[in-house]
Amino acid sequence: MASVLCSKSAFAGATAKVQGAKRSAVRAPLVVRAQKDSVEVDVSRRATLASLAGAAALLSGAAPSFAAYGDAANVFGRKTNQSGFVPYAGEGFALLLPSKWNPSKEKDFPGVQLRYEDNFDAVNNFVVVVQDTDKKSIADFGAPEKFLESVSYLFGKQSYSGETVSEGGFAPNRVSAASLLDIGSTTDKKGTQYYKYEILVRTADGDEGGRHQLIKAGVSGGKLYILKVQIGDKRWFKGAKKEAFGLSDSFTLA
Repeated sequence: MASVLCSKSAFAGATAKVQGAKRSAVRAPLVVRAQKDSVEVDVSRRATLASLAGAAALLSGAAPSFAAYGDAANVFGRKTNQSGFVPYAGEGFALLLPSKWNPSKEKDFPGVQLRYEDNFDAVNNFVVVVQDTDKKSIADFGAPEKFLESVSYLFGKQSYSGETVSEGGFAPNRVSAASLLDIGSTTDKKGTQYYKYEILVRTADGDEGGRHQLIKAGVSGGKLYILKVQIGDKRWFKGAKKEAFGLSDSFTLA
């Protein structure tokens, strides 16, 4: 009988252990559940921070990196040269160079101190001519029309000497023509006066539809400075006009 009671006691103890184990097993998912909730909350918090960071980047105007012609890859988001011009300081003068033009060693006229040309089309170019003068101002040369006559060599001379009929608006025996489109005078902040001209030069062969010439001249320190910008007519209307006027307008004397 005692052995039976012992067995019952042992059985009761075993039962209690099993029930305790079951209760522990039942409580285990609660612990896991709590950990899962914590992970979900943490993931949700990270997603929210990522969204806020993305929105901040958009609001701050962050832009992708671009590599413009002549620039290194903009991997750090630095601002590239968007003006299309590079400052240049010469001896007695300053101007803005078109950023895609290259220096040239050609000497179109006597006294050429600087010459650049478009690296896509050499028809587009400019020269700065410097000459000694006893004049104190460009106005001492006379009216703008008179000064233009004195520098007509800038537009070249007709080499053909044969006979031709009047065609395409050219006079008889002429295979080239220069049309004055605009003429004027301007004064900078330092009081230096300039004469300005816009001229279209055409030839009978119709090459490039003609060439636009921008002339700007002034006097400083006993020197006559002349800027001559040339652009092919076709490229003039395809955007090169902006480079030509930007260059001409920026030309100033010391």
